[in-house]
Amino acid sequence: MSVGLIALIDDVVGLAKIAAASLDDAAGQAARAGAKAAGVVVDDAAVTPRYVVGLAANRELPIVGKIALGSLKNKLLYLLPAALALSLLAPWAITPLLMLGGAFLCYEGAEKVYEAIWPHDDHQGGVQAAGTPAELEDRRVKGAIQTDLILSAEIMAITLSTVAEETSSFWMQAFILAIVGIGITVAVYGAVALIVKADDAGLSLAQNASPVSSLLGMRDTAGAQPGGADRALSPVTRGLGRGLVIGMPYFLKVLAMVGTAAMLWVGGGIIIHGLEEFGLSGIGHAVHGIAEAAAHALPAMAAAVEWLVAAAAAGVFGLIVGALLIPLVHNVAMPVVAKFRGAKKEHA
Repeated sequence: MSVGLIALIDDVVGLAKIAAASLDDAAGQAARAGAKAAGVVVDDAAVTPRYVVGLAANRELPIVGKIALGSLKNKLLYLLPAALALSLLAPWAITPLLMLGGAFLCYEGAEKVYEAIWPHDDHQGGVQAAGTPAELEDRRVKGAIQTDLILSAEIMAITLSTVAEETSSFWMQAFILAIVGIGITVAVYGAVALIVKADDAGLSLAQNASPVSSLLGMRDTAGAQPGGADRALSPVTRGLGRGLVIGMPYFLKVLAMVGTAAMLWVGGGIIIHGLEEFGLSGIGHAVHGIAEAAAHALPAMAAAVEWLVAAAAAGVFGLIVGALLIPLVHNVAMPVVAKFRGAKKEHA
């Protein structure tokens, strides 16, 4: 083998190692960025199942699929190019925009708390219920994709702020944003698909007297008598099925509460961090001091306690910010938007 060929192979191996290291670094950065966006992700997973409520069971997965495709388009076709353009042309605007997104999360979280304590009428209920099933489905999908656009924008903004701190490479930023966008979409809507079909799966298990013979309902055994293995296993599978049917409504309520808490924690944390970047570090120092004091009080679980207290403090701050924004949004922003839409309709 010639020396030139050996040198070429050595160069290729070196490039492969560099590429592998870059991919490993990108995966690590994507994981860190995805973790920071966890609050928005949980809320996204908590919000989406309500869009299939009241529709035919055989349309649930197709609807989730349509919403997932719309979410992917939001992230890759619209938000990713916008985020990269922002990173190139106006990197100074990332933190203010992120803080605006954090304020929106605080408002949404506080609005859900307000709704839970003082329920008020859903003015869109009658509109949503009108029309044929196909029209209702189209409206649900469109509404879900519009909601997803806001949540996806926050996810991409959080990802961009994290990536921008760790790499200045345009292509690396694009690659990581794409990884996070695709990964979060698959994770969220895969989880949503499991959630919306869990009660159907539970009902099937609860009614199946031949779990072994039917391979848990995947094979038709109509008219066949249950075997010994079926009789041994059916109490377990039927109990599991009943548990799923009874437990899913409670699970969805808990998931919604976790999503609300996560929105307040992430939104409050974003605003606190943004204020620190603008030199207003008093709130951040106070949160850090409270968390450290709690960690010192419980040294056996210092790290966990410090994180929990810091997250709770950020959540309380987010709730306060959101509560202050509720009257501003309801009494100022919403009337202005309604007036603008009315003016557009008149011109049309």
